[in-house]
Amino acid sequence: MSAVTGPEEIANLIAGYLSVNAESVVVEDSRTLFDFASAHYSVAPERERCLLQIWSEERNIVRRAVAAEVKNGILKLSVMRFGQAKPARLEICPKTQRRSASSLRAVRATYQRALERALEHVFPGWIIERLTTTSDLEHSFSAVYARALLRRGQQRIAVVGCGAEELQSTIDNAVAVAVLWLDYCRENLSGKGHVGTATLFVPEGRALTAQLRLSHLNREAANWQLFALDEHSGDVAELDLATELNLSTHLVHCFRREQVLERFAGAVARMNALCPQAQPVAVSTSAISFRFHGLEFARATFEAGAHFRMVERIVFGAAPAEYELTEETEPLLRQLIELLRQKRGGRDHTHPFYRLQPERWLQSIVERDLSLLDAQLDPAMFYPQVPAFAAADRAVIDLLGILRDGRLAVIELKAAEDFHLPIQGLDYWARVRWLLRRGEFAASGYFPGRELSERDPVLILAAPALHLHTTTATMLRYLSPEVEWRLYGVDERWRDGVRVVFRKQSGAL
Repeated sequence: MSAVTGPEEIANLIAGYLSVNAESVVVEDSRTLFDFASAHYSVAPERERCLLQIWSEERNIVRRAVAAEVKNGILKLSVMRFGQAKPARLEICPKTQRRSASSLRAVRATYQRALERALEHVFPGWIIERLTTTSDLEHSFSAVYARALLRRGQQRIAVVGCGAEELQSTIDNAVAVAVLWLDYCRENLSGKGHVGTATLFVPEGRALTAQLRLSHLNREAANWQLFALDEHSGDVAELDLATELNLSTHLVHCFRREQVLERFAGAVARMNALCPQAQPVAVSTSAISFRFHGLEFARATFEAGAHFRMVERIVFGAAPAEYELTEETEPLLRQLIELLRQKRGGRDHTHPFYRLQPERWLQSIVERDLSLLDAQLDPAMFYPQVPAFAAADRAVIDLLGILRDGRLAVIELKAAEDFHLPIQGLDYWARVRWLLRRGEFAASGYFPGRELSERDPVLILAAPALHLHTTTATMLRYLSPEVEWRLYGVDERWRDGVRVVFRKQSGAL
């Protein structure tokens, strides 16, 4: 698109870009200054200028944006710094595009050579029949992952590797790729041989989630192996795939959501007067979120004020934008609410507000009555966005429910095609089972008054029927038989209410 220069046009372009690309970074003078995972911004068109402020705990900058354009997926801004006569370049780009394509190719080529050396060391006598990082989107393989096939006589080993330069989420998702690569090799590349082993190489010190997920795959279906690779030294160590890993995990203590909402009665009343459709959601003992069809647009907190008195504070904006609610900024909030009514409530399919956070929208509808998803679920007792920590990893379960017989239910929702759905659900299921067996849920105040069954949890996966990824059935076949799962396809018009159109369960594939 061509560059825009009007203050309002620039402000709208910045807000629209970040509403779609919330996981972005800010780059100026070749330095990454901010990551919107923790930073915030405000943008205000004022007469003939557009003021952009970005801040985090580490720094704060103010720039006057004089031109903006989106090129190759990157928002490029011409900005004036105070005290300087010439404009400078500031870029906002998704984390995945921080590096140039040529730089990424070079990094991944280097990793491919390191993986090749590791394979020759770990599997002496085996022939590397195939080793590639070429993308194959038809079969859900991207250039992020190196894929290999080893041969010795009639035996075959399917190999997937992921380098240390990749994001942690990319490394974690390598397990799903390993499952699909094994299945693909069996179907297309094995020749007269048998692909009996799937081997995954991940960076040293970043393997915990992959280790957890691989530990709960079907060991009758394949021999699963996991290696930690130090690309620089070439050191390789095989990691144990025990069914009961020592996760060193803990569960965030449960708080009473009703009591939190009572504490914020003033903020709730004020927001209801502005937007009766807003749903207040307690997210901690000291914060509540206001959401419109699942999309957070405001948050209330208690913070220390003068003389150590706790002061209620409301901030609003479509993340990561943030403004404090005052008499001066209330008109901005009213404009935002009206925009939400028109674009998200009015179902403008082309607007970012409609497309943003579809899983949260789906979850907000499912929460109204869980029994519409599964008649065995208790609709009166569930916990959304339950955080569980394992060392440095943080897992957030979409919904944690309970069946009428006392069994826990891990509910994972997707509103769009995502081949990671079964493996991510497996991850949460394994963590919940680990915590359940140690009595953590009762000790942390979850499900008061209910006797929890000692049986393993049930894994419930749900997505729009026409948006279930084509690989979902394949992935589910490779889960351990100990995992009882249920797959629900909901009607594509789920925004008008959840209606299950098909059901499948473990043992039926």
